[in-house]
Amino acid sequence: FQYLKRFDRGCDLDVFWYQAHSVEGSPAECLQLLLLHCGIVDPSWAELRNFTWFLNIQLRDCEASVFCNPAFVQDTLKGF
Repeated sequence: FQYLKRFDRGCDLDVFWYQAHSVEGSPAECLQLLLLHCGIVDPSWAELRNFTWFLNIQLRDCEASVFCNPAFVQDTLKGF
């Protein structure tokens, strides 16, 4: 949700890191963003769960990758 919210606002995601203990927005806002970005017109709960599961894995791996660390790559791979 934190990434999707910032993505919609046009924020630079290269310098953002997920914060597990930070509560942002309401459950309704979270559901609205998930429905907007999942890519299915009328998704089931299982499809939303699979979307969030896959997105979380991809974002976790991205944060762990040295190639996505702006301090390491500087402006060489901006937006990667």
